[in-house]
Amino acid sequence: MPAEIGGRIDETGTLVRDGGAFYLRRDAGGRYQLELHRTPVDEVEKRVRMVGTLIAVDLVDADSIALL
Repeated sequence: MPAEIGGRIDETGTLVRDGGAFYLRRDAGGRYQLELHRTPVDEVEKRVRMVGTLIAVDLVDADSIALL
């Protein structure tokens, strides 16, 4: 079931950078664009766990990104 806007998101996947934007390529399929509070230099192109809040369709305000 898709998350509702304002809902909490806790997902794993690969963190990717495309131009100036960051995305989580989800293990479950699809991707989320991320609004980040810091630049995740060490996590790019690696598997991560991302926790945040869905603020628009496929856009997440990421509270944390951690390597798996």
